[in-house]
Amino acid sequence: MFEGRFEYTLDEKNRVSIPARFREILARHYDMNLILTNLDGCIVAYPKREWEIIKENISKLPSLKKEARTFLRFYFSGVCECAIDRLGRILLPQSLRTYANIVKDVVIIGMNKKIEIWSKEKWNEVVKEATSDMEKVMDIVSELGL
Repeated sequence: MFEGRFEYTLDEKNRVSIPARFREILARHYDMNLILTNLDGCIVAYPKREWEIIKENISKLPSLKKEARTFLRFYFSGVCECAIDRLGRILLPQSLRTYANIVKDVVIIGMNKKIEIWSKEKWNEVVKEATSDMEKVMDIVSELGL
């Protein structure tokens, strides 16, 4: 599925290229549309089929707690369907760019069945946090069996 890290710059129309490797996966296993939303300080892009599975799973849940409903309002309010253009780019909507603090430089990472789009500054913070306590990192690595 989606793996790797790629750095890009938004163009003057706020479009960003989707990595060629990811476009190949999308073409081979999915249609070329992505569903974007806001989550965890970044923009999350799901192939449309994966997004449909998420929606189906959410709809099967019993009555949700107030906190869950509040989160889902936020999550679903950010949804935007984006087609990949013939040059492999998508337009990042203003509301999602604002949420993720994306101005110019972005980092696109593969996260198995989804793609995350981070501002370069926020991504650097994530990396710093993830590697700040190597003993804790090694415990997590061990738990995951890596």
